[in-house]
Amino acid sequence: MAEITASMVRDLRDKTDAPMMECKKALVEAEGNSAKAEELLRVRLGNKASRAAARTAAEGIVAVHVAPDARTGAIVEVNCETDFVAKTEDFLKFAASLAELAAKSSPADLAALGALRLGLATVEEARKALVGRIGENISVRRFARIEARGRLSQYVHGGAKIGVLIDVSGGNDQLGRDLAMHIAASKPLALSRDDVPAELVKKERDIAAAKAAESGKPANIVEKMVEGSLQKFLREVTLLGQIFVKDPAGKQTVEALL
Repeated sequence: MAEITASMVRDLRDKTDAPMMECKKALVEAEGNSAKAEELLRVRLGNKASRAAARTAAEGIVAVHVAPDARTGAIVEVNCETDFVAKTEDFLKFAASLAELAAKSSPADLAALGALRLGLATVEEARKALVGRIGENISVRRFARIEARGRLSQYVHGGAKIGVLIDVSGGNDQLGRDLAMHIAASKPLALSRDDVPAELVKKERDIAAAKAAESGKPANIVEKMVEGSLQKFLREVTLLGQIFVKDPAGKQTVEALL
């Protein structure tokens, strides 16, 4: 039986990025033949990726990239199976690289993003290789790319579970970051009340009407109650109507801030 040295294991690790123990097992099985061991690892990594693909990728992070001139940027969500993997250097680097690539290349959709070159491989090939090394299912769930009319600002909440990329005309970088942080905290559904989908407005009006009708008050009072409830809803779900999270008095709306 051929002797398996530490340098042989390291060399195979450098070639394949496979875990050290997997490299040693492959070398033992290949009786010290490095080329054969590399083939074995490629088969195993592929099999591992196939098995992992059947599992749910419920954890993950959001990565954001903004160009130096703050005119183009992208935000991407990459999922994995466990919070532990979401914090590893390889996973974080992969997500950051995707955000930068999406910002620079302007892919039309996820398929186009997957076909782009990321170093010596495509994004999809790099994803599969990462699955093989880590042993968890990894998926690129969604991304968005923005070309700014003004300047882009970003905010990524602790743990990178929530990320915001916003286009702001006027103001300064601090204002842009504050607005991005507000969006992360308050989660508005739309910029203004004019942008709220009509079907959602109708749904909320119907709910408010049903509740108001139970009061037994006159029709004119009921209508005022419905309108009041609807206006409150629109303030709460629109960015411009929300109370700015950093206002000490808790009274100033984002629209008033701007």
